Amino acid sequence: MLNAGKALKVSIYTSEGSTHHGVATYSSILDFLFYRGVSGATVTKGIAGFGADHHMHTSRSVEISDRLPVKIEFIESREKVNELLGKLEELAGTGMIEVQETTVAKPAQGTRPKFAVPPEHVKIEGKAKMMRIYIGEANRWHDKPLYRALVEAMRANDIAGVTVYRGILGYGAGHRLHKDSPLHLAHDSSIMLTAIDSEEKLQAFMPMVEQMVEEGLVVLSNVDIIKYAFRAIAIDQEGTETPSPEARGQEGVRP
Repeated sequence: MLNAGKALKVSIYTSEGSTHHGVATYSSILDFLFYRGVSGATVTKGIAGFGADHHMHTSRSVEISDRLPVKIEFIESREKVNELLGKLEELAGTGMIEVQETTVAKPAQGTRPKFAVPPEHVKIEGKAKMMRIYIGEANRWHDKPLYRALVEAMRANDIAGVTVYRGILGYGAGHRLHKDSPLHLAHDSSIMLTAIDSEEKLQAFMPMVEQMVEEGLVVLSNVDIIKYAFRAIAIDQEGTETPSPEARGQEGVRP
């Protein structure tokens, strides 16, 4: 929790069209800050500006409107900023990060508890853990579907990967039968999220799961990693993701 006194103000400058792993860079940064317990952050969009390429971008030009400058700004303790800076540099890509000393006269009052930050992701091989989370499609957290919030939280905490499944038939503790309809109008289907990572990473993430999943089932199982492969992604100078030459030859191949 941010306290009154000395702190650091961090400003991250990027462009509206810049992406990270297929998601807008500013959105990825905001999710990362949110799920890493930063006290607060703000995203503002410029109406004109230029960057390192010295090209002028304005909202009057439809063709280059996605190049308008975007700033993400937050204030945190020096220890917290130092903890996050490495990942922020990766997320910012070709953008700029500015850090200034500041003084917090009065911190904002938070309404939810903060959680410890899990360690950085390590390579998975051999023994690992599988986490399964069973919830309802109608469950929500912070005014968004709970399953989506869980995926965002896992991504921000560097969980290796997660898949969301929708059930077609089942029942839970209430013994009420849930089934999927052809037009999917009931919005009461069962949802299962599956994530595989090291035991340390998943145990560190468990406090957030306990906070977010108020009604549901969470289980951990032992698994053996037989193969862990992914398609390589290259990031160009504009911060846009493109498949590597090897990956382009494997576009139709999926593990």
